[in-house]
Amino acid sequence: MSKANLSKDQVKAMLLLACERIIAAEPMLSQADRDLGDGDHGMGMERGMRAAMEKLNAAEPESIEKAFSTVGMAMMSSMGGASGAIFGTFFRNGGKALAGKESLDAAGLAAFLQAGVDGVKQRGGAAIGDKTCVDAMEPAAVKAAAFAGQSLPEAIEAVAVAAEGGKDASKAMVAKFGRAKTLGDACIGFPDAGACSVVVIITAFRDFIVA
Repeated sequence: MSKANLSKDQVKAMLLLACERIIAAEPMLSQADRDLGDGDHGMGMERGMRAAMEKLNAAEPESIEKAFSTVGMAMMSSMGGASGAIFGTFFRNGGKALAGKESLDAAGLAAFLQAGVDGVKQRGGAAIGDKTCVDAMEPAAVKAAAFAGQSLPEAIEAVAVAAEGGKDASKAMVAKFGRAKTLGDACIGFPDAGACSVVVIITAFRDFIVA
């Protein structure tokens, strides 16, 4: 039965599912990164999500904000490198936008995604079209804003489709950041690894909410 809104404990369970999905997706994410750069993105994301699971399981979350920020802090402290800073910022900034909220609804999802992608863009300087995680994050945030007045299941279904579309769109782009930018046109045809991670996370959110 789909969920109209999520309590802090349900948010924790949703985040744990996202951690599990990223860990399981490590081979795919590593291959996506090998196609464009170093090949370490999947291992870094796996390490970050294992640390996040440990922190989430150590105690019940004080709040919805704390649940999301716990993931962000764990990723920042365990991963190092660009991905740790970027995805850590996504979860931390997104979590701050939910301060004081007793439950997560469609409006809260929109606030989380917008604050998350704003933080990522500010930190990394990337924009839509640069072949980064922003190419999946921003369409997801825009769609969430459009569905902020709808039910949470309706919103997350639309958001997941938007994230997937953004990831697919990144295949046609020439990278502006990281090792991939040295490839020029040779990186066309491959999706950005960070955008792939965004899709895994948001798909996990969707599966939890609509289950």
